[in-house]
Amino acid sequence: MIIAILAVVGLCLGSFVNALVWRVHEHLSIAKGRSMCPHCKHTLAAKDLVPVLSWLALRGKCRYCDKPISAQYPLVELSTTALFVASYIWWPATFDSSPQTAIFILWLALLTGLVALAVYDLRWFLLPNRLVYPLAVVAAAQAIISILNAGHPATALLNTILGVVVGGGIFYVLFQGSKGKWIGGGDVKLGALLGLIVAAPGRAVLFIFFGSLLGSLASLPLLARGRLKRTSVIPFGPFLIAGAIITVLFGADILHWYQQVLL
Repeated sequence: MIIAILAVVGLCLGSFVNALVWRVHEHLSIAKGRSMCPHCKHTLAAKDLVPVLSWLALRGKCRYCDKPISAQYPLVELSTTALFVASYIWWPATFDSSPQTAIFILWLALLTGLVALAVYDLRWFLLPNRLVYPLAVVAAAQAIISILNAGHPATALLNTILGVVVGGGIFYVLFQGSKGKWIGGGDVKLGALLGLIVAAPGRAVLFIFFGSLLGSLASLPLLARGRLKRTSVIPFGPFLIAGAIITVLFGADILHWYQQVLL
């Protein structure tokens, strides 16, 4: 039952992500105004806004101007749904307390914003502050709840601070050392945000590792086929976000396994 509810919520919030990304890019209000076609600006009816199903029924075209609607819309809706369900299935803690439930709900809010950031970066090679800063507030709220309910709050606080320092600091050094040629300033803020979310220096290193690995796996085939050049710019944000999601859900187990291998 919970999985079904999360699937429905994920579809709805995935649809919200699509609207959010477009509104932020067009400098429109997020809270006010009706959904509209990005091409003809016609206000969409309720039957046009059913996640996935409306896109399929309209065969990927606007009902009013007949122009194509990007496959991004159903893909984002389905991806958000999959992330919500996967988070519940593989959540690394038990839901036996109110604080843990609150932390999970805040995680779903963070997931929604992180998906929006990833989509925005993929489309426009930018991580807008209008998305990053509200996510930082939500991440801070989640961190506070986690710290106050930790067995050793002082240690949890120190780990969280170090997570931010490591997550943002590595990219800050790269940004300053390359004068912005290797990575952008948005990646520095994203690294600090993700460091706050994973809340530990070891996990911060882990999400950077996974992000770099995923970025390499995506880039190397494109380089081999000539679709990318060595001087091409690719958005790094989506890979870092994917790395952070993997770290939140599986990081503790991965680090435990790694420590066992070393010992």
